[in-house]
Amino acid sequence: MPADRLSELLATAGYTAGWTLAGRLPTGVAARLSDAGADLAVRRDGPGVRRLRAHLARARPDAGPAELDDLLRRGMRSYARYWREAFALPAMDPAAVHAAMRPHVHGIEGSLETLRAGRGVLYALPHSGNWDLAGVYLIHELARLGLDPALTTVVERLRPERLFRRFVDYRRALGFEIVTADRPRAAHRALTRRLRDGGVVCLVADRDLSGAGVDVSFLGAPARFPAGPARLARATVAALHPAYPVFAGDAWGVHVGPEIPVPDRMAEGKAVQALADAFGELIAARPEDWHMLQPIGAPA
Repeated sequence: MPADRLSELLATAGYTAGWTLAGRLPTGVAARLSDAGADLAVRRDGPGVRRLRAHLARARPDAGPAELDDLLRRGMRSYARYWREAFALPAMDPAAVHAAMRPHVHGIEGSLETLRAGRGVLYALPHSGNWDLAGVYLIHELARLGLDPALTTVVERLRPERLFRRFVDYRRALGFEIVTADRPRAAHRALTRRLRDGGVVCLVADRDLSGAGVDVSFLGAPARFPAGPARLARATVAALHPAYPVFAGDAWGVHVGPEIPVPDRMAEGKAVQALADAFGELIAARPEDWHMLQPIGAPA
C-alpha cells in the first residue's frame, strides 16, 4: 500500500475514533487523555511543536527557557483541547455553550450594532481557542437579538475526501455556511453575497496560503498575511473586526477588537498591517491559546 494512502487511512481512523469516543467519555477523563497526549507531543518535539515554540518565543520575546517550556506545554494542551472539543461538539448543547461563553465575550457590542444597522461584519481570526464554539456562540447571539442567525466561512480541503466531508457536514450542522478554498470564485461569491446582505463572515487570517498576501510586521518580525479580509471588507463596505477566541477555565471566550477601516483600495495594505498589529496584541496577552503549528509565512 502506498505510504500516502496508508497515512490517509490512519488519519481517517484516528478522527473517526475521536468523534466516536469524545462525546461519550466523561469530561474529566477526556481532558486528562488530551493533556497526556499534548505532553507526549511536547516530549517528542516534532516539527509542529518546534514551530509553535518559535512562534511563542516571538509572542513573548522576554521569556526565559523555563517560562517558554511552560508556555509551550500549556499551548499544546490548549491545542489538544480544541480537538477534543471539536470531536465532542456534536453532542454538546449549543444553548449551554452560549450561556457559558456569554460572560467571557468582550468588545463585540460595536459589531453587533453594525449588524443591527444592516451592514455586514467580517470577523478575522487567528488560529486560537475554539473558533467553532465561537461560531456557535455568535449564531445563538444573533438569533437572540433577532438578527439573521447565520455566518459564512471558508475551509481548506482535506484528504481523504471522506474525512473532509465529515468536517464540512459537522460545521454545517452547527449552522455555518461552508465554502471551500479550492473553489475561489464560488467562495468569493458566497462571501460577497453574505456581506452585502448585511450578514456575517468569519475568516481565519493569520496565515497566507495563496502566495499573494501582504508583507507585514507581525510580533516583531516580517510575515505575510492574506489580503482577502481587507479586500472583501472594502468591496462590500463591511466592517472588519479582529477577533481572538480563547479558553476561559472550563468555558470559552472571545475578544473582539475595534473596526479596522478600509475606505478605499489604497488603504488595503494598511488595513492588513493593522490586523497583524491587533492579532499581535491579542496573542501577546494570551499566547497559550494561539495554535499556530504551521509556518506563518514570510516575505519572498
